[in-house]
Amino acid sequence: MIKFINPSTEKPYIHFQSLYQEALENQQKGIEAISVSSYSQEMSEVEARYVNLKYIHNNEWIFFSNYNSPKAKQFKSHSQVSVLIFWSSINTQIRIKALISKTSMQFSDEHFKGRTKEKNALAISSNQSQTIDSFDEVEKNFYQTLNRMTSDTVRPDFWGGFSFTPYYFEFWKGHKNRLNKRYVFEQQDDGWVECLLQP
Repeated sequence: MIKFINPSTEKPYIHFQSLYQEALENQQKGIEAISVSSYSQEMSEVEARYVNLKYIHNNEWIFFSNYNSPKAKQFKSHSQVSVLIFWSSINTQIRIKALISKTSMQFSDEHFKGRTKEKNALAISSNQSQTIDSFDEVEKNFYQTLNRMTSDTVRPDFWGGFSFTPYYFEFWKGHKNRLNKRYVFEQQDDGWVECLLQP
């Protein structure tokens, strides 16, 4: 599930919320899963991965991760990202282009407080994407961290939120005979320009 906070009343956001509600009503699994692609300047290549979108706060789309991870380093050096969502229950694909940055420390702190102890233990104990000798090492670090945690355990500095602000939306709706509908909203001069694309 995605939590909407003070949702934007701009057209692409209203359209997104309508599709989200339709997908919910059709029991879409993993509705919060989004693919985020970023550019690695070091490797001169593009990488993509799925993350869980937790909030849409007005026009900011927020997920959480380790700030030392490869994707976090890519976001820092190249702040433009591409996002892809596919909801099979309503045969809808949503493409987004956006700029990304860290959320405030306060927002990350509040989210951390609301998570389960187990999720926070993993956030603290995992050196995300680093090589390991065996999975036993991951489990050992996790349970040691979990057993040390108290109600006063705070969010580590290396973990928190990322917020991306879209400037381009494409809503693709699949139909018979590949007569697919493609609606585009592109931000220009503080407004949204709408158009349709060929299937």
